[in-house]
Amino acid sequence: MSESDQKARDSGQPPVSSEDDPADGGFVPSRRAVLMLGAAAASTVVTIRPALAQTAGSVLNCEIQVPGPQAAGSYVAPDGRLVAAGTPGAAPPLARPLTGEQARVLLRGSTPPGVNPQSAQAYANYIRRLQAGMSGFTCYASLQMPR
Repeated sequence: MSESDQKARDSGQPPVSSEDDPADGGFVPSRRAVLMLGAAAASTVVTIRPALAQTAGSVLNCEIQVPGPQAAGSYVAPDGRLVAAGTPGAAPPLARPLTGEQARVLLRGSTPPGVNPQSAQAYANYIRRLQAGMSGFTCYASLQMPR
């Protein structure tokens, strides 16, 4: 037994063979290193998967108020702009916020339950005009992300 094999045996490490020698360019990781790497990868998957599932679920449960609280009482013009109450052709504000799922349906051109079909396009245009800092923007932005 070579001196390096004896040292490896005494330290609990497997003996070093010529194919494990990095100088030969034939590095082969130990079984223990491979198992530790596999365990780390598995725990990463277990950690990330629920977070992604929670994100997808929260996107459908987020809310968009039309119009936002900063413009309570305003009506929504057909192009999505906020206008004064009573403006001809403008849609009245929604009584309750839209959920993410309802907003997604609305943005795809359909009318979700509880929304006046004549006002649906104005609401969809309002949502499309949302910008950072406005109420509902984060929900709208998350609806745009691919799953």
